[in-house]
Amino acid sequence: MATTKTLADIAADMQDIDIAMLATKTAEGEITSRPMSNNGEVEYKGDSFYFSHATSRLAAEIAQDPRVTLTFTIEPGLLTGGGTYIAVQGQAELIRDKARFAEHWSPDLDLYFEEGIDTPDLIMIKVHANHIRYWYGAEQGEFDV
Repeated sequence: MATTKTLADIAADMQDIDIAMLATKTAEGEITSRPMSNNGEVEYKGDSFYFSHATSRLAAEIAQDPRVTLTFTIEPGLLTGGGTYIAVQGQAELIRDKARFAEHWSPDLDLYFEEGIDTPDLIMIKVHANHIRYWYGAEQGEFDV
């Protein structure tokens, strides 16, 4: 099957999706997912950024196995037709640098982290995509990033 979408096409759609499901592997080898704010990153080039606490189970799972999956969904509707589904496989990295936090901080995150980038125990999770699969109604494809 020929891929007709490009990373730029996928990025344009991902900008409008506020929540991504981030899947990791637990210490017991099970797969688990949780919703994460997409932070309104506007120039997606294969990297996504999320914030959490260094002592969270999420951070521990990434430290143990950095292979993750992100899923993005636009439900079927009048304007979207059959819906949009994007699955991103990638490698996660835990970042503890406040200067890098500031580059990706959104004021909306203050709801979850009251002290902003100075929140104790704050970490940023960078997910670097290495493979993307997508479904746009009946159209589907995949490509390496």
